Amino acid sequence: MYQVESTAAVARVHRALLTRRLNVSRVVVLLGLTSLFTDISSEMVATILPVYLVYTLGLSPFQFGIIDGIYQGSSALVRIASGFLSDRTRRYKTVAGVGYGLSAVCKPLFLIVGSAWGAVGAVVLLDRTGKGIRTSPRDAMISLSTPHEKLGTAFGVHRALDTTGAMLGPLIGFGLLLLTPDSFDSIFVVSLCFALIGLGILALFVKNPPAETRAEEPKPRVTLRAAAGLLKGSRYRALVIAGTILSLATISDGFLYLGLQRNLDFDTSFFPLLFVGTSFVYMILAVPIGRLADRIGRGRVFVSGYALLLLVYLSLLLPSGGAGLLVVYIAILGTFYAATDGVLMALTGAVLPASLQASGLSFVVTATSVGRLVASIVFGALWTWAGLQNAVLVFGACLVLALAFAAIALRRTSGEAARA
Repeated sequence: MYQVESTAAVARVHRALLTRRLNVSRVVVLLGLTSLFTDISSEMVATILPVYLVYTLGLSPFQFGIIDGIYQGSSALVRIASGFLSDRTRRYKTVAGVGYGLSAVCKPLFLIVGSAWGAVGAVVLLDRTGKGIRTSPRDAMISLSTPHEKLGTAFGVHRALDTTGAMLGPLIGFGLLLLTPDSFDSIFVVSLCFALIGLGILALFVKNPPAETRAEEPKPRVTLRAAAGLLKGSRYRALVIAGTILSLATISDGFLYLGLQRNLDFDTSFFPLLFVGTSFVYMILAVPIGRLADRIGRGRVFVSGYALLLLVYLSLLLPSGGAGLLVVYIAILGTFYAATDGVLMALTGAVLPASLQASGLSFVVTATSVGRLVASIVFGALWTWAGLQNAVLVFGACLVLALAFAAIALRRTSGEAARA
């Protein structure tokens, strides 16, 4: 009992320090804690899937690409629907809660489906659908509770807490497998417990944003035509196009780590620790880079982050470099995520009206998710039929072209998008 009370007290102090020092709202921190526990749950499972599917079930890179594509982009259309529903009803918390609850339900389903890779893919699809439902209303709540000039910091704080969970999840899963080798059932059960904690924080402590958060803006009726009309704005359209083009040239983490493991030939039991290292770097840098983006321009930081991804691709083409290359690789990949994930949401939130925050954010995330889905399937096919290095070369060339296009598109926009 004393330990539980002490932990709660520490959490309250930590939340207070975050809100005072970084000037972010209570909603941002509570949503960050919700994401922290949810990511512990999801990453405990997600980080073992690449090794499990490829090395245990014997899937080819192309088959894994299909599963990974489902993981990356299966929630695309659901995001648009949940974003529109959130804006239409103003019940952001309720819609997000449905998504978090659906993902929690999926954890015990992994116990039922066993080793059938098709059934595993179906559960992954359901889990990602839950993520698709919750992402847009959650990000809309962050944006609606934050002044424009602090959006980079707010999303940085949320992503730092979110990524703390992404770092702890693989560690907990790795520890459970060390204590009870091949006991995947224990991972799924513990994962469910963490998912329920995250859902409880959202349900009990997070308040839905008031209907009129930004008083200077009128409250137009939210319709499908109004949501689709966002693409008429040059600033928003440029962000959608730039994000989509870059996502089409992005190799997923699962493939990157599998390629690195083959180059360095380390024991596959350490595979989840690659996610831990990347998440640790992301966690440390999310807030500083978010604040930097607020000061020097979010567009510059976003494009620079994708430029770092080219170095990650290059490392897969080099001869084995041992532990030194592994550390540099993880550091660069973690910095890439810190400079792109939350920064893109801050860029987008700043150019959207308050009444269409969830719809606008959902469309950006949907477009980039579909891009990553296509990228995973294409990369898996290239690896299977042309080899790893040729696949990386093709994607590296595409990323160079995408970077040039994105830099031009963002520079030509006006107002917040250009200045950011």
